[in-house]
Amino acid sequence: MTIDDLYFLFQEEELKGAVVLVYANKQDLPGALDDAAVTEALELHKIKNRQWAIFKTSAIKGEGLFEGLDWLSNTLKSGGS
Repeated sequence: MTIDDLYFLFQEEELKGAVVLVYANKQDLPGALDDAAVTEALELHKIKNRQWAIFKTSAIKGEGLFEGLDWLSNTLKSGGS
């Protein structure tokens, strides 16, 4: 999926107001991108009409996965966008 595809999806009526959870995986590896680099690479700073968050994760170690799901659950419970 490209950035253009992502932003095209954001225009879909069914996804208006959807929140965005980004998992920055492989944080256990050297050279992993920090939040600012992920934000820049995905151009998340352009998202103005919905909530979004980045969670650093390591799927191998199981780190950050539940924190992201907790954020998603709490955000949706509080009304989302």
